[in-house]
Amino acid sequence: MKRCLAFLCILGTFLHALTQCTVPASEFQLDGDFLIGGLFNIHHVSTSFYHNRPEAVDCFSRPFIMSGYQRFQLMRFAVEQINNSTNLLPNVSLGYEIFDYCTDTHNFPGVLKLMSADGLIHPWGEQYKQQTHKSKVIAVVGPFSSTRVLTVAPLFMMDLIPMVSYGSAGSVFSKKVKFPSFLRTIYSNKNTIEVIVKILQYFNWRWVAFLNSDNDYGNDGQELFINTIKDTEICLGYTKSLNNNADYSQIFKQIKAQKIGVIIVFGAEWTAEAVIKSAIQMNITNKVWIGGIAWSLNKKLPKEKGIKNIGTVLGVSQPVVTIPGFSDFVYSAKSQNHCENSQKQKFCNQVCNCSSLSPDDVIAADPSFSFPVYSAIYAIAYALHNTLQCGAGRCDGNITVYPHMVLEELKKSNFTLLNMKIEFDENGDLKYNPYSIVFWNNSGDAEEVGFYKLHPSVHFFINNSKIQWHMKGEVPTSLCSPECPVGYAKKHNGVHKCCFDCKICPNGTYINSTEDPYKCIPCKDTEWSAVGSTSCNLRLVEYIPFTDSGAILIMVGTWALVGLTLAMSVLFAINYNTPVVRSAGGPMCFLILGCLSLCSLSVFFYFGTPTISFCIFRLLPFLLFYTVCLACFVVRSFQIVCIFKIAAKFPKLHSWWMKYHGQWLLITVAFVIQALLLVISYSCAPPKPYNETVWYPDKIILGCDINLYAASSSVVLLTALSSLCFIFSYMGKDLPKNYNEAKAITFCLLLLILTWIIFATVYVLYRGKYIPTLNALAVLSSLYSFLLWYFLPKCYIIIFQPHKNTQQYFQGLIQNYTKTISQ
Repeated sequence: MKRCLAFLCILGTFLHALTQCTVPASEFQLDGDFLIGGLFNIHHVSTSFYHNRPEAVDCFSRPFIMSGYQRFQLMRFAVEQINNSTNLLPNVSLGYEIFDYCTDTHNFPGVLKLMSADGLIHPWGEQYKQQTHKSKVIAVVGPFSSTRVLTVAPLFMMDLIPMVSYGSAGSVFSKKVKFPSFLRTIYSNKNTIEVIVKILQYFNWRWVAFLNSDNDYGNDGQELFINTIKDTEICLGYTKSLNNNADYSQIFKQIKAQKIGVIIVFGAEWTAEAVIKSAIQMNITNKVWIGGIAWSLNKKLPKEKGIKNIGTVLGVSQPVVTIPGFSDFVYSAKSQNHCENSQKQKFCNQVCNCSSLSPDDVIAADPSFSFPVYSAIYAIAYALHNTLQCGAGRCDGNITVYPHMVLEELKKSNFTLLNMKIEFDENGDLKYNPYSIVFWNNSGDAEEVGFYKLHPSVHFFINNSKIQWHMKGEVPTSLCSPECPVGYAKKHNGVHKCCFDCKICPNGTYINSTEDPYKCIPCKDTEWSAVGSTSCNLRLVEYIPFTDSGAILIMVGTWALVGLTLAMSVLFAINYNTPVVRSAGGPMCFLILGCLSLCSLSVFFYFGTPTISFCIFRLLPFLLFYTVCLACFVVRSFQIVCIFKIAAKFPKLHSWWMKYHGQWLLITVAFVIQALLLVISYSCAPPKPYNETVWYPDKIILGCDINLYAASSSVVLLTALSSLCFIFSYMGKDLPKNYNEAKAITFCLLLLILTWIIFATVYVLYRGKYIPTLNALAVLSSLYSFLLWYFLPKCYIIIFQPHKNTQQYFQGLIQNYTKTISQ
């Protein structure tokens, strides 16, 4: 008999002659001028079932859902309240036909019955185009879950029958191309996920687990959550879609292994109950649980034994709105005892086993979706009010109402109901959708501790003092890795961006955690930083200005050198024909003194801000004219040795030297070679300003960058001349006293070599701003070595010992030297 009844229930939607299914009035039906369909999950089929022949689902024998029955009664109450009102729909009555939609895919008989006025499904034809076909209902409220809406929505969409859902939060329903006649008074998953992410960011929870029911609602939430946290610092350490066969032991074991402190449970009420009860049973402690709209206001779980041990439970919900008169309606409805003849009323799941329910149980059920049901009925009523052009105490009864006409008015909804604004956006979602943030307190109640508003502007608030944390008053943490100390950069450790090691930024770099916490950014050349810095400081620019005391002393010494060379030139010119001047080199003395003066020009370019021209003239005058000086001393040393030692042994060499003026030829060749080498090296790699930033991290030493490879040829030439000069001068160390120029030249060369060895040693060990000063001092010392130790003794003899500056004195010295050699 039962199987036969199920079979007849399916065929009833297609057979106009099915009269045995006609039922008397019940809680599920109410006659009226306009009918509203209702799809509510009063019972719940938790598992899919196998069948090998067509049969309808018998919801009556399935587990009863108290909150579903409460919503069912709310629809009845709202319709009765509207019918009793003389303002909204005067002289018009609303009716309803409600079905217990207990499963996702096996409730089609009731759905098809709602769609047709005569119980038959009509194809689209000319009759339809002329709008003579009319749906049995003007709108449908429900169903509850996203999966059930996806199942039946296409049947309503093709006729543009308005579906106003009170519980389907899937983001897919915002796509009007697929769901043109779908609206909802529940908030979209997209906004709910945004609130959850806001909570995570507010408490700095970055390492979370996401458990969702394995259905369209839960999977949609999971996908939205993953996409929303992409550009945040939140990491999804673990996620799992839960079905009836979920292994909670393994799930919690993995969450514990990854040290995740925050668990988001995004699923239906029965999914959340399974998760929380399993956590209590497995002694999962010290976690933060965040619930979605579907179970945050659950009345049963907060009073579950051991619930306090699992940690702190927060949730996101729509604001709870107390609906006046509903309690009285429930008491009245239960007193009428509609369920006494339930077997006679049973048609396509239009019956409930509710005889044992008390009014208090119904009133105390989870109120999460109460106001959405209530506002959905009123939205349809307001749309019908506008469609019928109601006003002045009556509605126009001559207007034939089609569902698509109600749909157009529904989209324009704009009214206030119990201080809540009801208005839909272009996607059919609520435009004004404030959220409540709740906390399950020790009394077992969901206490509001904050809110989140999107309109007219975003406003997020949590009263942290109301939350009783399981960590003895301290906000729990949930981080894969603790935050790096100041001045440390993150280094990825694994696939998650929240898991990292910390490394300190070395000097010369800094970390800007807001821009890129994973990179130590190098400072600019003009900046410096210590180890572990968060910013760079400007380097202190150092160079030797002309006003520096050391620079002034060196420049004064340079001008003194120029003055001495000029004075000596005058003195030598006056005493040009004396033996001392002749023995010092004669006309060559003036060339040497002039070149020494020209060499001193280099000294002035070691001070002030380095420029390209300054860098060039630091070396050019010294290298070029000092080459001439050394060439002159090579010639002079050779001549002294030649006169006393080589002339007698090599007369031809001496005659050739005298005939072709070998001394001037050698000087000219050396000058020309050095000039060519300088032109080539300066053309290939000219000296240029250089900022020394390596030796001192907090300073910039302005200097000149000299290419040692390019300048090496000029230095080699100077070294070669110095070596020749030293060899010839050393050979003449035993010459007559007044012909001791060789000894003087040897001493000057030793001073020269010592000076540049000292400078090179200091240059290797020290690169501070005084290097140019020391370089200028080395140049000046090189010039003074010849001026003081070669020319100054000659001046002393000319001025203070004139008796030694005679021909007879010099001839006597030569004769004594000759006798000494012959002996």
